[in-house]
Amino acid sequence: MITEAYIREELKQVKDPEIPTISIVDLGIVTGIKIDNTDVHVTLTPTFAGCPALRLMEEMVVDHLNTNNKLGNISVETSFETTWTTDLITPEGHVAIKKHGLAPPRRNCSNISMEILESTNCPYCDSENTSMKSPFGPTLCRSLHYCNNCKQAFEGFKPV
Repeated sequence: MITEAYIREELKQVKDPEIPTISIVDLGIVTGIKIDNTDVHVTLTPTFAGCPALRLMEEMVVDHLNTNNKLGNISVETSFETTWTTDLITPEGHVAIKKHGLAPPRRNCSNISMEILESTNCPYCDSENTSMKSPFGPTLCRSLHYCNNCKQAFEGFKPV
């Protein structure tokens, strides 16, 4: 019998194209799984509306699930019914983000402020002795920082 838990485990093998150390499940963008006999429908909620990798992720889900001969028709839909926030990132996702060299976002930050962005720990040495160089990084969800202890520049994943 095919279960939601089984599909969720399968989708942990589908990695985010931008941060390949994290799965789309641990990033929190898999917001729905419906199973009808052997047919599977997956709902994705993008991290932001203009995500350039959205169609690619939809194709990756279909391609990965189609490798499983137990499954029937696979469909993927993008929905904005659920609002994605960084609180949807799993604890495993925080580890994966850090492994990629990014500072994971703080949890439960409903009101993002410069103070929250400035107090970002270094993903390399966990030091709090860091300084924010710019609240604007290479993507909308990142800020630029410098660790005064290990002398590494790094990006922080903004809490949203």
